[in-house]
Amino acid sequence: MAAMVTLEPAGRCCWDEPVRIVVRGLAPGQPVTLRASLRDEKGALFRAHARYCADAGGELDLTRAPALGGSFAGLEPMGLLWALEPETPFLRLVKRDVQTPFAVELEVLDGHDPEPGPGRLLGRAVHERDFLRPGVRREPVRAGRVRATLFLPPGAGPFPGIIDLFGSGGGLCEYRASLLAGHGFAVLALAYFRFGDLPEYLSDVHLEYFEEAVDFMLQHPKVKGPSVGLLGFSKGGDLCLSMASFLKGITATVLINTCVANTIAPLHYKDMIIPELSNDPGKHTINELGLLNFMDTWNNPLEEPSHQSLIPLEKAQGPFLFIVGMDDHSWKSEFFAHIASERLQAHGKDRPQIIYYPGTGHCIDPPYFPPCRASVNALLGLPIFYGGEPKAHSRAQVDAWQHIQTFFHKHLNGKKSVKPSKI
Repeated sequence: MAAMVTLEPAGRCCWDEPVRIVVRGLAPGQPVTLRASLRDEKGALFRAHARYCADAGGELDLTRAPALGGSFAGLEPMGLLWALEPETPFLRLVKRDVQTPFAVELEVLDGHDPEPGPGRLLGRAVHERDFLRPGVRREPVRAGRVRATLFLPPGAGPFPGIIDLFGSGGGLCEYRASLLAGHGFAVLALAYFRFGDLPEYLSDVHLEYFEEAVDFMLQHPKVKGPSVGLLGFSKGGDLCLSMASFLKGITATVLINTCVANTIAPLHYKDMIIPELSNDPGKHTINELGLLNFMDTWNNPLEEPSHQSLIPLEKAQGPFLFIVGMDDHSWKSEFFAHIASERLQAHGKDRPQIIYYPGTGHCIDPPYFPPCRASVNALLGLPIFYGGEPKAHSRAQVDAWQHIQTFFHKHLNGKKSVKPSKI
């Protein structure tokens, strides 16, 4: 090995931070291949590679040098992370234990063959990417019926509070909440089924459970009242819409690829029931990859009798931010955001902020997670197509993450902007 791999910041950083990768000690114009690999907590392998040529000084700086091919092409300083693909098809890269980092192995190989041969390994580095910034505290929560994890930023507080909900896969997903807490928010990652003693299946949803979670946050000494924000993805998004519409103490709501109707299971609150939006699974299609596409199976919530499932979001206090992937193949997120905007304005409310991302699919994660175009659905056990073009989707994740922070800082904390990513 003759080349030296330099990382900035050196050694380790947080997953949502960019890293600068520089290789020194190469020959002028030398062709090389960079490979990245990591294993998740279950041992599943994810890999990416790209071909490059060193500059006239024998240096390769990924912020300046375009990839000539491989898992991606062009100037993509973080491509070796967002282009990671699973060795086993249809696995989605998620972080199950946020208390440990992901270790990314970087290798520099001589030539443009992505497979290593004798004497081809020129340099190597291991880059650790954390999900808890220094000082962020993780506190498991079992309060009444609430099952969750609270993440608190360093310092005395109190901090603006956010409740974070994921979708129909269930369980307790902590990685988005843990990363967001590193930006000054007290974030409650809230489970609502398929976790601990919660129901195994999403058959009936009672809003009183989520009301308990809001009360828990507002009574916590580290949470800055008198209200909290909500962040919801997919099914978690329509639950956030229902929370904002019926519960007190909610100021700002961010919705990622969300339906404006109640979905999957009836929603109960006191003596009210909102039925689930009906769908016709027989209308599913199968794309050229043999993946199920359910986008057209959902009925139009503006038409009878499906309109009964619409969530009365005009009752909500505080603003909305809709994050919309325009290539979402799970459902028609763009159409649903339009319905929300029309309904709010028809009731004299402010138009919601809507950010449309072309080429972006359903699963919008924090920055640098590989775009999940398809995975095995937890409810169906079958591979589902979610949409998205990898490069566009990856850029949308970086941009949306900045907008989410800016929105919450503005409406929960009175701040106006977030420092943008340097790369």
